[in-house]
Amino acid sequence: MMNKFMFLCFVVFIQQQSLLLHFLFVDATEISPVSSPHFSPMIPPTMSEFSSGIQGGIKNRKMVTFHRFKVALIVACASVGVVVLSLFTMWIWHRKFSDKPRKNRPKNSDVVKGLALNQSNLIFNTLKMNAKSRGTVITMEYKLLESTTDNFDERNILGVGGFGIVYKAKLDSNCYVAVKKIDGGGQDAEKEFENEVELLSNIRHQNIITLLGYCFHGDSKLLVYELMENGCLEDQLHGAARGSALSWHMRMKIALDIARGLEFLHEHCNPPVIHRDLKSSNILLDSEFNAKVSDFGLAITDGPYGKNNIKLSGTLGYVAPEYLLHGKLTDKSDVYAFGVVLLELLLGRRPVEKSSPAQCQSIVTWAMPQLTDRLKLPNIVDPVIRDTMDTKHLYQVAAVAVLCVQPEPSYRPLITDVLHSLIPLVPVELGGTLRIHQSAPSTASSASNDLQAA
Repeated sequence: MMNKFMFLCFVVFIQQQSLLLHFLFVDATEISPVSSPHFSPMIPPTMSEFSSGIQGGIKNRKMVTFHRFKVALIVACASVGVVVLSLFTMWIWHRKFSDKPRKNRPKNSDVVKGLALNQSNLIFNTLKMNAKSRGTVITMEYKLLESTTDNFDERNILGVGGFGIVYKAKLDSNCYVAVKKIDGGGQDAEKEFENEVELLSNIRHQNIITLLGYCFHGDSKLLVYELMENGCLEDQLHGAARGSALSWHMRMKIALDIARGLEFLHEHCNPPVIHRDLKSSNILLDSEFNAKVSDFGLAITDGPYGKNNIKLSGTLGYVAPEYLLHGKLTDKSDVYAFGVVLLELLLGRRPVEKSSPAQCQSIVTWAMPQLTDRLKLPNIVDPVIRDTMDTKHLYQVAAVAVLCVQPEPSYRPLITDVLHSLIPLVPVELGGTLRIHQSAPSTASSASNDLQAA
């Protein structure tokens, strides 16, 4: 349409110029005494009069021609200006209205609207591309998430959290994502939702869960994540399988992955991030049992924090003593929670268990006296992995766990030190540096000394 209009303007312009040229030359010819049909030659009485008449006529003709030329030139220039201005105006109009729909719509809303399930692969490809860069979490359409979860059918439930239910969504035959649906929940749920979106929109790491998109729909808030096929670590350890899918080396790999994720949060984020709710249910495992830290609703930036400026939050059994009792929160609080998860991996026990119908006991309180006793330690290890590891490695891991759950924060190592202590215990093919026949450090005390020195 725009091209046709511009072509029409150009044709009108050419016609105007043709008429102007015709007007210029035809009128100049019409005033010539030779060519005029109304010219009746009058013979002057003398030659001088005849000559002066010719000169006057020529002069008049030049003057008229010159004036007409000026008029024609002015009209031509004006016509050019009008045409150019019209074309420029139409170009601006075309740019404005042709681009407006793209600018006003969400990045994928017009694509998602009315999408059939066989077209949703386009959305998944967009999500995958966005997941590779920072700050590209997209707003998604509720109808798409509703249709890809079969109207949030209970058969697609992957898990239930404090504020929401997680569903498996099928975008096409080979593409799946996890959709967390939060209904209501009040101000706390809304704050956690906003916190999660804000933090994960700017974090990309192999051991941090990837947020692909989010959606608002009435009182419902939805978060779309990459799908972690093997669920959470809590279910793997304490569910029906009772840890049978997790060998000693696989458990050490998971511990190393968690440490890498925490190190990224503590050391490489600006400002640093304290997770504040690290626990086995927030450690997700993909199809190859790569571990990723998830659920950043309670995470905060900067530190240290005092009890007067932050609300006490967390999960019983994982909360560090100084935070629970005095509200003091630092990155060492995450290290304590990591130590509890490491004990879960090592012992196969829950962080808090009932010692009697009226009393509960934490895994730290129960295990601490036995972790430092070489004779007792092998007997409290998870039966699934008991006697499957190098005893020296077992002592080393126990030493790391003991340091992480120290009551005094200053005695706990930095997560970077923990990371470097675990790398030699994980096989090369699983992301560590251990050669299967390579000899490990001989005693647990050496590991403890290394951590304290660091």
